Amino acid sequence: MRIRIPRRVTLTVGVLVLLGATTAPGVAMADDPGPPSVSASPKPTVVLVHGAWADSSSWSAVMERLRKDGYPVRAIANPLQGLTGDAAHLSSYLATIDGPVVLVGHSYGGAVITNSAVSDPDVKALVYIAGFIPAKGETVGDLAARTSPAIPLVATPVPDGTEVSIDPAHFRDFFAGDVDGTTAADLAAVQRPANTRAVSETGTEEAYRTIPSWSLIARQDHAIAPDVQRFMSKRAGAHTEEVDASHAVMVSRPGKVTHMIEEAARSIR
Repeated sequence: MRIRIPRRVTLTVGVLVLLGATTAPGVAMADDPGPPSVSASPKPTVVLVHGAWADSSSWSAVMERLRKDGYPVRAIANPLQGLTGDAAHLSSYLATIDGPVVLVGHSYGGAVITNSAVSDPDVKALVYIAGFIPAKGETVGDLAARTSPAIPLVATPVPDGTEVSIDPAHFRDFFAGDVDGTTAADLAAVQRPANTRAVSETGTEEAYRTIPSWSLIARQDHAIAPDVQRFMSKRAGAHTEEVDASHAVMVSRPGKVTHMIEEAARSIR
């Protein structure tokens, strides 16, 4: 029997709360600290991994600051097609970079760096920005289920499964509450969908067990509850800081994000 699937279905699914991030630079808050002073020694390459419903331009304001301080920066395009494949894609990308690396992941990107960093001995530090930090055998969906209320999602059937995006009418409420309305609307309009495999595939590695890690917790996050971020960060043994910001913290507080990345970079010997 053939079953017809509608092209678009509106969902409200807490377990699919993966993550987000934004896709363009926003406005830094007035109290954003500037990047810390750094030494004149050779600097590691910073590799930035965005989360779902985003693209690499979400890091624009952070990249500008890092480059100004002399850091080589790469922002990888995360395929958002499932944890296993996305981690393998990042591993292949890391193999093209010489020298020490600081690997940074926002939201779902945190799960990707957790499962790929062990493939490259040059990864010397992990930085989670309002990120998922799963354990072996755990899915992003397991962790997302601890967050409420549910994020309103729009699902679209595709040949290899289902892709989801955030209902644009609710994008700012859940992911970009401290970003101005016009910027938030633009971010919602250009968001990339994520395959549901991103939340259903289990983690197989725990890179934070052998690589020093840092975690920035967003206290005003409505996509990943701050208490869930605290739980994951404590379990990972991460150096933790908190900031009054939404899930789109790299857009609204790029100075704070840069400060943590450079703190991790300075730890490399």
